[in-house]
Amino acid sequence: MKKFIDTADSLLDQSLNGFAKAHADIVQLSVNPRYIRRTTPAFTGKVTLISGGGSGHEPLHTGFVGKGMLDAACPGQIFTSPTPDQMMAAAEAVESGGGVLFIVKNYAGDVMNFEIASEMVTCENQTVLVSDDVSLPKSHSTGRRGVAGTLIVEKMLGAAAEQGADLAACKLLGDRICQNTASIGVALTSCTTPALGKPTFELGENEMEMGVGIHGERGHDTQPLAGAKAIVEQLADAINKELAPKQGQKVLLHVNGFGATPLIELHLMYDLAASYWEKRGIAITRSLVGNYTTSLDMAGCSLTLTLLDDELTRLWDAPVHTAALRWGC
Repeated sequence: MKKFIDTADSLLDQSLNGFAKAHADIVQLSVNPRYIRRTTPAFTGKVTLISGGGSGHEPLHTGFVGKGMLDAACPGQIFTSPTPDQMMAAAEAVESGGGVLFIVKNYAGDVMNFEIASEMVTCENQTVLVSDDVSLPKSHSTGRRGVAGTLIVEKMLGAAAEQGADLAACKLLGDRICQNTASIGVALTSCTTPALGKPTFELGENEMEMGVGIHGERGHDTQPLAGAKAIVEQLADAINKELAPKQGQKVLLHVNGFGATPLIELHLMYDLAASYWEKRGIAITRSLVGNYTTSLDMAGCSLTLTLLDDELTRLWDAPVHTAALRWGC
């Protein structure tokens, strides 16, 4: 294992210190308990958006703290849920009178700890649970995982909250975005967690892992390595089966890298995915390509599709100013 670290134990704190220094105009770091908050104060009565999860998925979630998106993010250790005290402290620090909306990826640790926090904070609060990973059946014992679609939920809800939507409206909107969003990923290599010091699973030179999550876990199937077009068709077929977009439907297409896939390959995958849906009469009116919901140094990518209407399009287009996502400001 070759990593730019001193020790696995010091990695997160040093990284967060560097992140806060690099983006001091946008975020502030609280050390004990650990959370990142926006520096620009929210208006009185604004719904406060708080998310978080294990580190190793950067820029999710800390990179999405700022005006037009999250008010705070709670980072846990690598692939480990943050603790309720982090969420409670963040809520107390940034809540501005409109209540708190927790945005939670559907992983057991995240769900449990955010639920504890939601029961203990004194302000009114609601939770949006993201479960966009269609590689798992709806009947899976713990439900579908929350993956790259989380960014889209955070962006659109961030815009709605910035525009003055109340807590109940934000909760309904978040659930609707989740219902209209589907993702699935494929890996060419595993990732290497610093504490483990070796890949979390092995793949042969001519193998790929279909349906991976974002915590270095295996997918539903190890398959012979295929060409890019065949891979995209398999991913897109799964999303198409789930969302069943009708001809003329406007969509947002997000191609997300897992950390070690260069943009030249991600844009190739976008071209193939766009062609897949355009041939079916689907109108791709918004897009995002890059490494946004990563799995440390995993080579691979995911496709995410969100069905759009006029409201969701306006919310996606609304100004945002964060470390990792910014436009219109």
